[in-house]
Amino acid sequence: MTHPTKQHLITLCFTLFALVAFAANSVLARIALIENNIDSLSFTGLRLTSGAIMLALVLLTKHYVLHKPSIQSPLSLAGSNTSAGLLFIYALSFSIAYLSVETGTGALILFGAVQITMIVYQLAQGHRLKIVEWAGIILAFAGLVYLMLPNLSSPSLFGLVLMSIAGVAWAGYTIRGKSSIDPLTATTGNFIRSLPMCIGLLVYILTTQHTLTQTGVWLALISGAITSGIGYALWYVALKGLSATQAGVVQLFVPVIAALGGVVFVQEPITLSFVLASSMILFGILLITLQRR
Repeated sequence: MTHPTKQHLITLCFTLFALVAFAANSVLARIALIENNIDSLSFTGLRLTSGAIMLALVLLTKHYVLHKPSIQSPLSLAGSNTSAGLLFIYALSFSIAYLSVETGTGALILFGAVQITMIVYQLAQGHRLKIVEWAGIILAFAGLVYLMLPNLSSPSLFGLVLMSIAGVAWAGYTIRGKSSIDPLTATTGNFIRSLPMCIGLLVYILTTQHTLTQTGVWLALISGAITSGIGYALWYVALKGLSATQAGVVQLFVPVIAALGGVVFVQEPITLSFVLASSMILFGILLITLQRR
């Protein structure tokens, strides 16, 4: 039996690694795409393919090292084609959006779109919002409007729409996965199910003119295998030691970490408008998350 203090330390370490990994996806995509190391289609195909391979290896290791092998293969396709499609839409929209959206801003829009979509879904399911939740929604929406105001360091409308689509797709993927008994197995299955779409992308890339450098390929592989594959795997381990409220609150740090990564690795400035807008959006989401408890 694991000592409580040791278990808390493990949860903390895995949570921190997962949050940094999620933010690193934004940084890696931004570096790869704005420096013309790779095009967005190639980045998406390589990211999902390497993520599928890494998750399959993690699942096989878990199955054969931690448990006795059974007749059923651990890689029998779990998940669904619908979830795989949502995963593909998220990854492709995410990559294209980062051609015109800064690192921290992209993560902020993505995270905000995910939360807003899940709130709308709850409303559609008959959930009634309380005054605090309405205040949080209004504050978050006002922050998004402020971020898009002219004469500020605002993202392009094209980038905003694409990153919002990525957020909606990821929210749909998350909602569908809530009923999963084994999220790691389901996620691995969904990544594997997305491979035919990735192969279609790669075939298109090979038959047309696209930018592809060794640096770009490595960045896409790291994004898929490490910050997506291993990042997701460790997040599922961390979730066992986090309450639903804690899991929602700690994710508020992802856009902040991504923005800092953009400053350090991409030399992107953090403007006062971004700080104010992100504070409004994140505080609004925080109000909603805490009220749900």
